[in-house]
Amino acid sequence: MIAVGLTLVAAFFFGLSSVMEQRSTKQVPQRGALSPRLLVDLARRALWLAAIGVNIVGSVLQVVALHFGALAVVQPIIVSDLLFAVLIAMVARHRRGDWVILAGVVCCAAGIACFLAAAHPTGGRKTVTFTAAMPLAVALVAFLACCLAAARWGPRRIRPVWLALACGVDFGVTAFLLKVVPDTLPEGFSDPLRQWPLYMLVIVGPVGFLLNQDAFQASRLISPVLAVITTVDPLVSIAIAHFWLKEGVASAPLDIAAEVLSLTVMTAGIYALAHRAPHVGRQSPGSYD
Repeated sequence: MIAVGLTLVAAFFFGLSSVMEQRSTKQVPQRGALSPRLLVDLARRALWLAAIGVNIVGSVLQVVALHFGALAVVQPIIVSDLLFAVLIAMVARHRRGDWVILAGVVCCAAGIACFLAAAHPTGGRKTVTFTAAMPLAVALVAFLACCLAAARWGPRRIRPVWLALACGVDFGVTAFLLKVVPDTLPEGFSDPLRQWPLYMLVIVGPVGFLLNQDAFQASRLISPVLAVITTVDPLVSIAIAHFWLKEGVASAPLDIAAEVLSLTVMTAGIYALAHRAPHVGRQSPGSYD
């Protein structure tokens, strides 16, 4: 119960931080994707700095929750930050939410939470060699390049979705790196081939953070962006852990059925958000929910 309570509070802080960050990006000039100037602009905004502080509080609470409870308990609950973010944004703007948007948000949060609970990753190893990780690095670069190209030259109305997708994948890889870095630290820093997770993390981490701010700035509504990031991040983490760390997932017939159903519900939520959010955004230019 302690872990559940702390996780819910952490999710609230994460949702609040997301709303504050998204609003802050609307108070600075529009920048191109991955432009460091956006962070320079945001660093001058008190609201954005406060959002970073709120995010840190949420992260500390999440760490404490993981101390009292299992990852399989904490991770499904933490995705409720998506629900908190949408509700906070609605209250802040003193307006009622669109039912399709709300339904999409609920489908995303419920789908990913049920999937994580059903999959229940277990086992696995703690380290990966540089040679084995090279395909992952190449795939990440190629995927981010495709997303950025689609965001720049594709339909402008779905640009936030492409940026959010790139951010979610980047965050998933970052989570993987955070898992393996502690076990590589004893190797020292003289040989980059042995300490590759840390050097890769120094690059991948900031890129994901910047993509997050880009996605927030590009979207009039927070719900589609945060829904994509929240759902893609853990899915990518689980996939990487399965193929590179050899972690197993529940594979009984009922577990597989639950996982497929959860992913279907989650996909339906993302589809609803991607198609409805641009219309709602045009109807309400000042909206942030």
